[in-house]
Amino acid sequence: MIPPSARERMEKQQYRFVGNHSAVKVCGWTKNMLTQKGGCYKFLFYGIRSHQCMQMTTSMFCANRCTFCWRGDKAPVSRDWYGPVDQPSVIINEASEAHKKLLCGYDGNPKVNKQLVEQYKDIKHVALSLTGEPITYPLIDEILSEFHKRKVSTFLVTNAQYPEALEKIQNCTQLYISVDAPNKELIKEVDRPLFPDYYERLLKCLDILKQKQFRTCIRLTIVKGVNDTDLEGYEKLVERAAPDFIEVKGYMHVGASREHLERSNMPMHDEVKTFTEQLLDVFKNYEVVAEHGPSRVVCLRRKGGPKRYIDFHRFFDIVNKGNIAGASDYSSDRMMPN
Repeated sequence: MIPPSARERMEKQQYRFVGNHSAVKVCGWTKNMLTQKGGCYKFLFYGIRSHQCMQMTTSMFCANRCTFCWRGDKAPVSRDWYGPVDQPSVIINEASEAHKKLLCGYDGNPKVNKQLVEQYKDIKHVALSLTGEPITYPLIDEILSEFHKRKVSTFLVTNAQYPEALEKIQNCTQLYISVDAPNKELIKEVDRPLFPDYYERLLKCLDILKQKQFRTCIRLTIVKGVNDTDLEGYEKLVERAAPDFIEVKGYMHVGASREHLERSNMPMHDEVKTFTEQLLDVFKNYEVVAEHGPSRVVCLRRKGGPKRYIDFHRFFDIVNKGNIAGASDYSSDRMMPN
């Protein structure tokens, strides 16, 4: 699926390929937490231990070419799946081993607490958001279930172009939809979608998200001077999905995105906060619950909705008995142990 030249370049960037269509790469925040420099915003917001989190994708395909994406041409251009389909257990086993091999150099690092070394080998969370569009993997619900059986929480991010795949998902610890602009015209400009009916697909995915019982989130990536406009447009899209959480995150001027955007398009954290305050003028049902300056992101919670932290043990107890997890059933007002 990946041309040899691109594969070689990605491996130099510390990507590791898994089977026929998956990949893993260690997140910088995982390394930061191992060296006791702090965890990512998901640690602060929800209680995800960054040093026990594996960043990966089940599919290198992507049907968007978002201008703000730092990954560039790493994901093959395709609307439809093609090629072999690896089994969930094979992907998880090989991805976990590749992840731990990428971190093995920290075993003897004097800056790393020995307890953290042992903990990173015990993967507790997976972020399915590395590159490509992980939800296109034909066995997406099956692999989520397999992660849950192994007591690994799942954070899945989708660009909302595959409603039929989204419909299949029975349980996910937290499911994200990226809403990258407030209206049809700007979404085409920012996301550069391959599907001609991209907007209708987005709307259908938002409708499906609203029906999910587990924790849901919409991510708004704010590109200064590009999509920081039309507040009412954002409000209509968000209310259509009624997510439990909203993450308002600033675009970062790194990687391949520099080919399409300028450094001036990258908002500072104070600017993200100011835009969030403007959004709250129309997002009447949401309130700020946390912020993370280094990541330039603000977390909003739906008023009366689930608490921000995740009770992982409760989540696994529910789903591994064959039940559908309700967001409030496994949420807590305090950070919970893994």
